Amino acid sequence: MARAAWAAEIRWSALTVALVLSSLIRPSISIYCDEDDCYDLLGVSQNANASEIKKAYYKLSLKFHPDKNPDPESRAKFVKIANAYEILKDEATREQYDYAIAHPEEVFYNAARYYHAYYGHKTDPRAVLVGLLLILSLFQYLNQWTRYKQAIDTVKKTPAYKNKLRALELERSGGVTSRKKNNKAMDKNMEEELSKDLNLQIKGAEIPSIWELVGVRFLLLPYTIGKLLLWYGCWFWRYNVKRAPYSWEDASYLTRRSLGVSFDSWRFIDEPCKEDLIQKRLWEKSNLESYLAETRKESKRRR
Repeated sequence: MARAAWAAEIRWSALTVALVLSSLIRPSISIYCDEDDCYDLLGVSQNANASEIKKAYYKLSLKFHPDKNPDPESRAKFVKIANAYEILKDEATREQYDYAIAHPEEVFYNAARYYHAYYGHKTDPRAVLVGLLLILSLFQYLNQWTRYKQAIDTVKKTPAYKNKLRALELERSGGVTSRKKNNKAMDKNMEEELSKDLNLQIKGAEIPSIWELVGVRFLLLPYTIGKLLLWYGCWFWRYNVKRAPYSWEDASYLTRRSLGVSFDSWRFIDEPCKEDLIQKRLWEKSNLESYLAETRKESKRRR
């Protein structure tokens, strides 16, 4: 019963989407001369040559041009005629229009050809790139912020968070808490104030940063590449040429790369554990194999 209702809901949703799209999408030929036929506007057949189209346009322009005919309706008529002539006088746009007449079902393809022909050469690719990066960055920031807020709301409902909040309240009040039950608004305000002092770090749902946006990263790409090349050069000189011992930061990098641990995950590992892992020199293949074998044995023993 539930499956049938679910299937019916899907069918109704699909039908609704189809109706909305059909009402929004214009026919292929209407993007050229609105609801009119470009050939009919000029009074020529579809097989007319360029000379016949030109003669028809000049004949109609003498009749409907605003300088020849002050009638407001003739002005609107002349605009349509001029637009039809602009489409049919060019072989490329005329071929596209003829194709749209012959294949009206290819709506998206015909629309793409039309807008590319009329606006593609007028659009600066740099402006398109900037606009695309802005849109992507906006969606990325909104997505990250939504995920962060959802994660925070989820954490605030857990007993561990409430215990931390209670401990902070006791710390601030010196171990004395109010037992009044009729002051819920004050308790809520106090909870909001105390929650601001708790540094909530949630893996996979960090506070959004503009430095992580795709647009900012693209703008900083030359700087990032230069910094990366400089880092590799210094690494090669220090450890391959001079044979210097690894620093703490570089040893940490080698360790987490050997273990396949991300930077965010590495940050949440306590310092004694990091120290122990670094001392094992896991970036050396033999040490890594021994460590993984010991880890597997320990895991089997605990089972």
